Amino acid sequence: MKVLITGITGFVGSHLAELCLQKPEVKVCGTVRTRSRLNNISHLIPRLELHECDLRDPFSVQKVLAEVAPDYIFHLAAQSFVPASWKAPEETISTNVLSQLNIFEGIRQLKLETRVQIACSSEQYGLVYPDELPIGEDNPFRPLSPYGVSKVAQDLLGYQYHASYGLHIVRTRAFNHTGPRRGESFVTSSFCKQVAEIEAGRRLPVLRCGNLDARRDFTDVRDMVRAYWLALEKGEPGEVYVVASGTAYLIREVLDTVLANTRCSIKVENASELMRPSDVPVLLGDATKFRNLTGWVPQIPFAKTMSDLLDYWRMVITEEAACKHTV
Repeated sequence: MKVLITGITGFVGSHLAELCLQKPEVKVCGTVRTRSRLNNISHLIPRLELHECDLRDPFSVQKVLAEVAPDYIFHLAAQSFVPASWKAPEETISTNVLSQLNIFEGIRQLKLETRVQIACSSEQYGLVYPDELPIGEDNPFRPLSPYGVSKVAQDLLGYQYHASYGLHIVRTRAFNHTGPRRGESFVTSSFCKQVAEIEAGRRLPVLRCGNLDARRDFTDVRDMVRAYWLALEKGEPGEVYVVASGTAYLIREVLDTVLANTRCSIKVENASELMRPSDVPVLLGDATKFRNLTGWVPQIPFAKTMSDLLDYWRMVITEEAACKHTV
């Protein structure tokens, strides 16, 4: 079986590659760009088949699809940082929508029998009223960011290509997920990196944060990639599935969980530049439909997820210090 992961060098892509490589019958391929950083998959490269590809270029995409002829495609590549979408809305929407369109058109034109998983997002729901919680597949979209809008477009495009052309497309609406290798711009990783830097004496004992009153439904990334695999293995083509833990944490609780793992005395300080123009107050998902179909349930407790993420940043900072000392 050939699996193609777009965005394989990213946070989720690297964990999904690890999961796929545990399956002896699977050959793992991935798309990379010229400027892609390979840090997340450096330990896997000998076991991967990597293809340079600009997903915004339809000819580049079709060339890779023809070479690989994948059985499964996990489409993870995207501009995925919500705050960046306000600074670069055109790039966010064009990158996320056109890249997916090129994949669909490539599959259609080559007449491939490929199963495609589209990584949609809870940010599509945006403004959710209290009586709509927890959020299921039928909740209306009221996106509050250009990123959310781009994901609505990806979601509906996935449905349209299945309905119009019969492509085997499964959409997953993942709620927040985190864990080791999470990018430092995201809130959980930002907290952990700052604490690790404070412990190493690289910054003053002040942790800067944005809105601590939002509530988010967090799942460990290692549980999330299991869900993605099950979505293509057992999911119905044309269907959409919410993937979530079913527990919403105050960001303030997330911070407290991180601080409980350090002996340092740290002052918390709000930073205006970390506040969003509009923020989704609560995201809490209902994964009943997906759970009933596949049997998937999260296995990794949130406290362990955050402990592992903090240990990851401690390791990164230690390695950086060792490199500087060597130089």
